[in-house]
Amino acid sequence: MSKISKKKQWELINRGAAEIIGESELKEKIESGKKLKIKFGADPTSPNLHLGHTVVMQKLRQFQDLGHVVVFIIGDFTAMIGDPSGRTKERRPMSKEEIEECLKTYEHQIFKILDWENLEIVRNSRWLNEMGSEGLIKLASNYTVAKMLERNDFSERYKKGDPLAVSEFLYPLLQGYDSVVVESDVEIGGTDQKFNLLVGRDFQKTSGQKPQAIMTMPLLEGTDGVKKMSKSYGNHIGIDEPPEEIFGKVMSISDELMYRYYTLLTQDNIDKVKEGHPMEAKKKLAMRIVSRFHGREEAEKAFLNFEKVFSEGQLPEDMPEFFMEKPAKITDVIYESGLVDSKSRIKRLIKQGAVTVDGDKVRDFNLVLKPKSGAVVRVGKRKFLKVIRK
Repeated sequence: MSKISKKKQWELINRGAAEIIGESELKEKIESGKKLKIKFGADPTSPNLHLGHTVVMQKLRQFQDLGHVVVFIIGDFTAMIGDPSGRTKERRPMSKEEIEECLKTYEHQIFKILDWENLEIVRNSRWLNEMGSEGLIKLASNYTVAKMLERNDFSERYKKGDPLAVSEFLYPLLQGYDSVVVESDVEIGGTDQKFNLLVGRDFQKTSGQKPQAIMTMPLLEGTDGVKKMSKSYGNHIGIDEPPEEIFGKVMSISDELMYRYYTLLTQDNIDKVKEGHPMEAKKKLAMRIVSRFHGREEAEKAFLNFEKVFSEGQLPEDMPEFFMEKPAKITDVIYESGLVDSKSRIKRLIKQGAVTVDGDKVRDFNLVLKPKSGAVVRVGKRKFLKVIRK
């Protein structure tokens, strides 16, 4: 176990937490010197983790550094229902095939943050598949509809007469049952997960286990500074995105949001950060984040690329290439190159004047681009494409 004093351990664990339920129990467990099981569950609803996920995962890493074990539960079973937390409408269930596709990149990304030596990765389908209808009925008998409607998101939808599927009631029950199976001492999640985490605590009590302490972490806003970071909102910064993309996205956020990122993603003293110039602080933050997931060398390249493109107005040296052998619509070129993954979004960007070819704004969706080596397509501020005649 860690040689850090119990007082210092508690200060480190408490830093940045929005709320701790069972605080005295958690202190007692830490002071006992026991190696704790720290539970974290994530449904593979997207193939990529983003900075919003790392707020909680950094806290998990702190527990690991203190000698505790993180039990990372991949919710491949619960993802088929979909987490209703914070949702104003029913979430689309995922197929097993979609879930497996998302899982392919999870482990690689998890190891960018967590220490594999103090980590157990398990899928909740391992025990939930075996539960059967009888087990599910027994589990559901532990919670009433009235209790479920204490959740704000459920009660609001119920009052409005919006659809509220029975399957959505099962989600927090199944997630809570995970805590019983792994016998967790602590469960960590975002503030929007509080109800789900409390169900796990309740189930442990009724199962005769010592209830897990609950720690909620603040939700990180996306690049828009309004909604929580999410790929579905298009405001995310993926930890596996290219270094230049991460750097550019961080530089695009407001100064106010930048300070919040410092608070939630670093250990820096925010008062000292605010003493310096905001632009320099933002560059430092972008360097820090890129270095964390891609290494210092790639961060320095991303910095030089940013300076060249945005400060000096030059084109980046390294651009993805698109080989053309015959004329094609600009929308097809951008889509087929992978620069933008939706043709409707490409059309919106063209309408907004965010697409250029060799510096000239594209105003026609049906513009035909002829094969011309060296032509540069630019989408927004950070995406470039060099056309190569085949």
